Amino acid sequence: MPSSILFVLACLIWGSTFFAITLQLGDIAPAVSIVYRFALASAVLFGWCLLRGDKLKLSWKAQRWTILQGCCTFGLSYIGTYNAEQYVVSALVAVLFALMVFWNPILNKIAFGTPITWRTWAAGGVAVGGVVLLFYHAIAESLRDVMAGGQGHFILGLALALGATIASSVGNTLVVKVRQNEPNVLLTMAWGMLWGTVLVALWALVRGDSFVMPATASYWGGLLYLSLAGSVIAFACYFTLIDRIGTQKAVYIGVVTPVISVLLSIRLEHYRPGWMEIVGMVVSIASVAWALKAPSMPASRTPVDLKPLKKAV
Repeated sequence: MPSSILFVLACLIWGSTFFAITLQLGDIAPAVSIVYRFALASAVLFGWCLLRGDKLKLSWKAQRWTILQGCCTFGLSYIGTYNAEQYVVSALVAVLFALMVFWNPILNKIAFGTPITWRTWAAGGVAVGGVVLLFYHAIAESLRDVMAGGQGHFILGLALALGATIASSVGNTLVVKVRQNEPNVLLTMAWGMLWGTVLVALWALVRGDSFVMPATASYWGGLLYLSLAGSVIAFACYFTLIDRIGTQKAVYIGVVTPVISVLLSIRLEHYRPGWMEIVGMVVSIASVAWALKAPSMPASRTPVDLKPLKKAV
């Protein structure tokens, strides 16, 4: 599948998951919902690999990188994000995640010596600026509330969200090490999600969260969408893009995703953006177009294994 299609598909799916997440809010703790999401996604991926005739065992060299990558991407990042949104508005969390356009190049420079060009800094700055404009009013309202004495844990929320973005970027960098030792994207995703599920489950147990089963059809619908589309399909697209075009470009999915979310809110929730939000959307998309026109710097030369499902004999 062309990289452009993978990029658009990941943006559309992750931009729409905000609605599916709202279907999971209620009686079940967020950490428990994360466990259900990635446990189901991991099981589906392991089943897919079995149907393809893959061996599920990884070498220890590949597994140790997969453990680290899974705990960062599917564990620490989600724990930080869900807990951060208890103290700060989700719009601010979205802006902080846009900072990954800087974290990824910096980590690649540290880990692999990948040069950071002026275009990387410039496009990243424009991208973050666009996302700030997109959520300017929500952020300004949140800051006014803090100045008035509300939300005393605001700094804690910022720290958690910032930690989540760094964990995601570390996970992106570790994807390269995983791929160097095991080219099977789906298999390493299955193991990574399993390790992330274990970490979040331990976190939920420490917090004393109850592992109750959902009772509503809407919750199950949201869970299936988040597990199959938001986790299996979207992450497969994303990790394949990291292998093809590098983390410095693939991470711009995180700049388009908030724009998609706002556009869906206009359609589904009758949201009416002002001129500043419109400018922010235009600037965000322009930064992505500018960044993606730069020469590719593949993160790994190891071919990605996306072999098709074998026919039943």
